[in-house]
Amino acid sequence: MARFGSSVGLLRDREFAALAGTAFARSQAYSTLLIALALYAELYHTSGFIEGLFGTAFAVVQLLIVLPLGRKVDTGNAKHWLLAGLAINVVVFFGFMLVDSAVHVILVRILQGVGASILWITGSTVVGTIAPDGENGRWLGSYNQVAAISSLAGDLVGGYLLYAEGFTFTYVVLSGVTIVAFVLVYLFLRDDPGGGADREESGGLDTLRDLLDLPMIRSLVLFRLAFSVGKMAVIIFLPILARTEFGLTTFAIGWILAGGKLTKALTQGYVGELADRVGRKEYFVVVGALLYGLGTAMIPASYRFEGAIDPYRLHVFGGDQVLGGAFFTLFAAYMVLGVADSIRLPASMSLFVEEGEHYDAVASAMSLRSISWKVGQVAGPVGIGLIIDYVSTSAAFYTAAAFIVVASGVFWLVFQRASRADAVVAADVGDD
Repeated sequence: MARFGSSVGLLRDREFAALAGTAFARSQAYSTLLIALALYAELYHTSGFIEGLFGTAFAVVQLLIVLPLGRKVDTGNAKHWLLAGLAINVVVFFGFMLVDSAVHVILVRILQGVGASILWITGSTVVGTIAPDGENGRWLGSYNQVAAISSLAGDLVGGYLLYAEGFTFTYVVLSGVTIVAFVLVYLFLRDDPGGGADREESGGLDTLRDLLDLPMIRSLVLFRLAFSVGKMAVIIFLPILARTEFGLTTFAIGWILAGGKLTKALTQGYVGELADRVGRKEYFVVVGALLYGLGTAMIPASYRFEGAIDPYRLHVFGGDQVLGGAFFTLFAAYMVLGVADSIRLPASMSLFVEEGEHYDAVASAMSLRSISWKVGQVAGPVGIGLIIDYVSTSAAFYTAAAFIVVASGVFWLVFQRASRADAVVAADVGDD
């Protein structure tokens, strides 16, 4: 039986350790900055629409670059791209030190989107490419497990640093972690780890069309278009809700987010290996997505339980933490979301890698995976933000949960219909 230790054991591989370093730096920064966005929302008295732009600005640039980036990674030197992504993130942290308005936050988020996109696509592609045959689920699950642990550190350590030390010191620490990751990649990752596939045979519109002809890729792309709307609502607006509606400190917000990250960190590697052994990874995708919808629908219950539960007062690090019903409700909801992601993510990533290998275009397949997410990530935060402004916060989260449930149904129907059509074609060919 796969255990947490089997994932940790991969860190003995120097190349995996270097790649894990990029995931650690990327995820820690992403999580810490999400908490910082809640502070910026309070500091600059932003509307739901502007808060949505915090998410949309990050995604819109990724939507524009993700496809050409995937082709560049497939045909170029992936190591160079990883180093470039890490360098861009250091510039991002310096930029956040200088912001003094919501507009500045949006502009720096655009640059953050460039760096994060490079690191995500390139890192995932290289891990999937250099993984031994039959172990894609384990390697990608373990890679995501490291990212989840780092994200947990971003929630707890980053939340504490923002609470106790403020913006500048926090960004200095994030820069240091990123520089360490840069050195690890430079020293330990082989040159050209993706192999630089032939430009005529990998990437480009023809390859993308070929990939979209595959039933699994087509159904996964449609699934992610709708699912991303719901998930981005949680990622962007849950910390803002906790801060602006219930007055929770950044340290307490970090604890909430840590609940979900802890479940991801502990279970994702195991579920990835389980998916390899069991097969039928589409079941993992659907179950995980439906569970994520349930966790999202739990978030509005924070209004009901705030005041219904006697607050728990805790004095730590020289300050008082008042943890009431909203805190415990949001903590429970995020733990459910963490379990859901652990079930869904390794299977989804593994399916994209396996399908991309048919055309020696893993990065292009991962680009399709990313761009399908970016469409919802661009439109979702602004749309959900408008619902918050003109209807209610509860309605916004229920809408997000509905998108997730619909996404699950669309994925299952499209995949089943396409699979049946392929089976009929295969039977006809056999008869000939």
